[in-house]
Amino acid sequence: MQDHLFSPAAPLPQRLRPSSFEEFHGQQSLIDQLAGKKPHSMILYGPPGCGKTTLALLLAKKATLPFRSLSAVASGVKELRDVIEEARKTGRILLFVDEIHRFSKSQQDALLHAVEEGWLVLIGATTENPSFEVISPLLSRCQVYKLGALSSEDLDRILERALMQDSLLKGKTIEGEAREALIQFAGGDARKLLRVVEIAAEEPDIITLEALNKSIQNFARQYDRAGENHYDVISAFIKSMRGSDPDAALLYLAIMIDAGADPLFIARRIIIFASEDVGNAAPQGLQVAVSAFQALERVGMPEGRIILAQAVTFLASCPKSNAAYRGIDAALEFIQGKRISVPNHLRNAPTTTHRKEGAGKGYKYPHEYSGHYVEQEYMPDDIRAQFYFPTREGQEVRLLERLRMLSRKDRKYE
Repeated sequence: MQDHLFSPAAPLPQRLRPSSFEEFHGQQSLIDQLAGKKPHSMILYGPPGCGKTTLALLLAKKATLPFRSLSAVASGVKELRDVIEEARKTGRILLFVDEIHRFSKSQQDALLHAVEEGWLVLIGATTENPSFEVISPLLSRCQVYKLGALSSEDLDRILERALMQDSLLKGKTIEGEAREALIQFAGGDARKLLRVVEIAAEEPDIITLEALNKSIQNFARQYDRAGENHYDVISAFIKSMRGSDPDAALLYLAIMIDAGADPLFIARRIIIFASEDVGNAAPQGLQVAVSAFQALERVGMPEGRIILAQAVTFLASCPKSNAAYRGIDAALEFIQGKRISVPNHLRNAPTTTHRKEGAGKGYKYPHEYSGHYVEQEYMPDDIRAQFYFPTREGQEVRLLERLRMLSRKDRKYE
């Protein structure tokens, strides 16, 4: 693979794209992890501007394999099959698919056999959680590597390299306050950093804070479907629902819809929110969220905006509880490094052998007792732990009252 060269007229993030690992800043632990590995199929998952595409290009160069690149936004099944057919005829090819989460299920299906047989070494890049956006059969054939947002130190080194190496920026300097403001505004996104400094560089040789702020105003207030402000808006959207402000939630929902964000992505986040933040305080919230997702799949946009708005305003207005969410995380943390033995009376007893071993012996069937409850121990003998602490919010208070009435040993319900 040849070094990637770009025209002087190309945007600064393209012109400055590293051609070697020595020029690459950030993700050092991941680079160290990949250093000794042979070429293999992978999904690179992380926020915008963290180096996914550049890392894929550098890995392709290191692998010395024929390299092909597709954008899931602009490519269809035909382009994909052309690459697969080329690989079958000529040998192994490294294929980079940018924004792989935008490939449909049929497009992702088309990759399976080629990846399985080894004709393609696939490197997919995505800003979305691959567990939700990449089909399970393809995900199981790939290693998933998570990249983090770049640190302020990484961004500062990238900025310095731009000022030293780019022909249009040589001789420019950035005032200290402006430099700090730029790095803070970039928020771990190298692409954002370089695009803003390129706009600011149209000013005189010294880029002041005032000049930088003008550039930011021309750039930063716009939420675009490529994800420049994606994480900020979705964060504000979720936090507004969590804070029981339906009006603010609708504002951020409108921004996402107007920008062309994937409505099903929004609907999935609403489903997660219904369990994570509303939970048993209003258990019907999950039904509303799931129904909204299913209705949106059938109806589509633009009418789907009404469905999303109904779910959002309902969930934002609901009482809130994260007790179930905290409970499962506490339980997962508790079992780490432990071997949990199921009490004998709770074990399944499908055969005579199991029953002879005592499986199921002594189990009391609650429905045979008054109130459909009987006191017996369900925790292993050596464990006394509590993970679920129901709140007094909404309908969850009923669960709290029932559990208090049962008066289990070693449990506190306040």
